[in-house]
Amino acid sequence: MLPGIDDGAPDEQTSLAMARIAVGDGITFTACTPHIYPGLYENNTRLIRERVAVLQTKLDAEGIALRLTSGADAHLTPELLNRLKTGTAPTLNGGRYFLLEPSHHVAPPRFEESVFNFLVSGYVPVITHPERLSWIKTNYEVFKRLAERGAWMQITSGSLTGRFGKGAKYWGERMLDEGLVHILATDAHSISRRAPLLAEGQKVAEKYVGKEEAHRLVYERPRAILDDIAPARVTPIPALLADGEKPRKPGFWRRLTAGRR
Repeated sequence: MLPGIDDGAPDEQTSLAMARIAVGDGITFTACTPHIYPGLYENNTRLIRERVAVLQTKLDAEGIALRLTSGADAHLTPELLNRLKTGTAPTLNGGRYFLLEPSHHVAPPRFEESVFNFLVSGYVPVITHPERLSWIKTNYEVFKRLAERGAWMQITSGSLTGRFGKGAKYWGERMLDEGLVHILATDAHSISRRAPLLAEGQKVAEKYVGKEEAHRLVYERPRAILDDIAPARVTPIPALLADGEKPRKPGFWRRLTAGRR
């Protein structure tokens, strides 16, 4: 949503239009998370926070009821952990959580080891849009292990509605069904195909995890990130329970997996 800082909004008018779309969709708080990609998008904490402050002033002047905070969609690089420690790459709202973006088309070498290093250093990597990665099919078990060991998984809302194609929809639905998804996000870049919309994805998620857990995906866990609440104190992803205490039947993918054990 920050104008002219990466491949998102190209100008202020687009940023304001995106903010209005978000508010119209029921969104009240947004983390501005431009890319940090060495050699392409050389963003840093100071620059991002300055741009967030400027945009917040513009939103307030326009009467757009959207609150902003800072973060980054940080590309996985060898120096990222040190950048987090020194503060040159931002976490989400200054807490322990941060967005971690793997390469889209090639599985990073020693990916699990890298994620584990973030965890033991006190950070919680929120892995962005795993369902859209071209290598998820051959590495699906890796994401399952990472989720079990403390990494969070963030699915793009539009993946569940088919905005990113059949493959992303398939993997997003499967991850939801198997209890691997912590939060839904807009991953907004524009006012059209990648607009800041969450409600449509939440509605799809309800079919797989129930209304209460779908609400946690877009409100409770994102709120926990903003408040920097330790993962152990956040409502965990339910294994077989949703909608209060009503047992939820295993979905298709869990039934299929159980049949092979």
